[in-house]
Amino acid sequence: MWLILAVAILIILLMSFYSIGPTQVGLVRKRFGARLPGDNPLAFRGEAGYQAELLMPGLRFKLCLVYAVTKHPWVQVPAGTIGVVIAQVGETCPMGAKSAVYRPEFGNFSDLKTFVEKGGQKGVQRPVLPPGTLVPIHPVAFLIITKPAVFGVPVSNDLSVLARSRMGLSYAAFGLEEKQLEVTRISPRPTEGGKVVDMIGIITALEGQPLPAGDIASRLGGFADVAALEGAAAADQTTDARLIETILGNQNNRHGAYQDFQKFLDLGGSMGLQHDPLLYGAYNLNPFLLRVEEVPMLVVEQGQVAVMKAYVGLPTQDTSGAEFKFGSLVRPGHRGIWQEPLRTGKYPINPRCYQAVIVPTFIITLNWADVVSQAHNLDTQLKQIEAKSSEGFTFAIDLQVQIHIPDTQAPYVISMVGSVPNLVNEVLQAAVGNHFRNKLQGMPAVRFISTREEVQQGAFDYVKQELAKYRVETRGVYIQAVVLPQPLVDVLTQREIANQEIETYKMQRSAQDQRTETEKAKGTADMQADLAKAQVGVEIQNNRTAARKMEAQGEAAYIEQTGAAQGAQVRSVGLARAEAYERQVAALGASATALVNAVEALSKSSVPFMPNTLVMGDGGGGPMSGLMALLMRQVDAGLGKKELPRG
Repeated sequence: MWLILAVAILIILLMSFYSIGPTQVGLVRKRFGARLPGDNPLAFRGEAGYQAELLMPGLRFKLCLVYAVTKHPWVQVPAGTIGVVIAQVGETCPMGAKSAVYRPEFGNFSDLKTFVEKGGQKGVQRPVLPPGTLVPIHPVAFLIITKPAVFGVPVSNDLSVLARSRMGLSYAAFGLEEKQLEVTRISPRPTEGGKVVDMIGIITALEGQPLPAGDIASRLGGFADVAALEGAAAADQTTDARLIETILGNQNNRHGAYQDFQKFLDLGGSMGLQHDPLLYGAYNLNPFLLRVEEVPMLVVEQGQVAVMKAYVGLPTQDTSGAEFKFGSLVRPGHRGIWQEPLRTGKYPINPRCYQAVIVPTFIITLNWADVVSQAHNLDTQLKQIEAKSSEGFTFAIDLQVQIHIPDTQAPYVISMVGSVPNLVNEVLQAAVGNHFRNKLQGMPAVRFISTREEVQQGAFDYVKQELAKYRVETRGVYIQAVVLPQPLVDVLTQREIANQEIETYKMQRSAQDQRTETEKAKGTADMQADLAKAQVGVEIQNNRTAARKMEAQGEAAYIEQTGAAQGAQVRSVGLARAEAYERQVAALGASATALVNAVEALSKSSVPFMPNTLVMGDGGGGPMSGLMALLMRQVDAGLGKKELPRG
């Protein structure tokens, strides 16, 4: 008997020793004792039920008749995942609270006594266990939800049933998805086309104070910092760029980018949409308290500006002036359209709080045709302009218009028309189409074709004037092509053929005239040598004539001078002779003077007193004698003219 009792005691003692593994804890359950107070499932003073004290790794003794011990693994959170903590012990959360208050003393929830004594509350705990956590946590006091498994013993009947089922307890039982138990990563995302899109995380808080009246998003401290910059002391020095920088500078560093949710609430964080987004990085966020939506970052390319429509901020204070009747323009930080657009860059702007309207500031080419510009696709709804002439001919006109929106005027343009597509499809399309229809209706078709450049200039002036009302510049209006009706094409074709024939005839006539000129030039060229000789002969003859003329003039001058000299001589001789005659007459008398002068003249004359040859004839004086006499007189006359040789 004693042997049996000894063996039984030995068996009980042996069964009361528990070997707890290095990564295990022993959960002790007391079989009998006082009843647990209140609704706590753990006994802190030896009551029956699960005991607050755990058996740590090693060989531990608990009398099996009084206690039952079960082994549970330490909580282990794999890399890249988080552990969500749900407390099953502690004080009851206040009404309306969705999570329990957290204090730094709670640490990683491994010290159950401190958690209870410091006012730990039941329910979802605000912090999460980070990746790589390995900690002994009481399996009844806390349920730890991780992606691979749920650690702990649920006290809820429904969860207990699930825990005992073949599938076991998982995150799905708590309404969570697998992705929610992973570390939240914000990073660039590649698209199907291979382009990488920069992303930001938009946060929605599921717990906190209600938003102030009129607000749609929570920003720590509201916009008091913007109001301070706009204060009277700094108003003259605060630029719009400084205000934008302040608004974009988020408050995430104050609460660890929502990872310290308790601090977020302590700083006055409100429930609902959050103004400040998450930037690139990895974040341990509690899926029961925060929702994250990834959206593209605002990227403003070169040649663009972003006009901002703000739905949050300080009350609207219009800065556009009384003359502007198309909405309110405000300084950054106020509700309304910011008077200063965002220029080239990347901006972590919350699209739930702000709407960015991209406005191209390069020259926009719009085609009223079947082609579409690949640079912007703003003219996808523009078609050929159809109009009728005064005769009823229907035209189809391909038109191209170039416009430019100055960056400083972009907020005004958006305030007036809402968007650039609206400007093109609602304003420009109506203005251009109506102008050409009205213009053609009062103009004959042929005149339109012949004055196309004039019509184009008129369209440019009209469009420029219309778009100037919207603060948009017009850089050009060009008629690219005119599709004419076939009957008019036939008439114009025949007319053009006739004109071409006329031109052909003119060209042929011109060719003949040119041919005549060519032949004339050729003949002139062929006679060029003779012409040159003739010209030289003329010049020689002119020179000779001039020489003779000069010679004659010289001879005449000589004769004139000689004659004058001889005349003077004769006059002198005559006067001398006359004086001599007068003296002779006085001395000899007139008759004697005449005789003396006659004898002197005969003596000086060459006429012989007697014949040099005397021809004598026969006594009869026949013809022969007369002939010989005549011949001798001729010989004498010829010899008399010759000067006889001297000596």
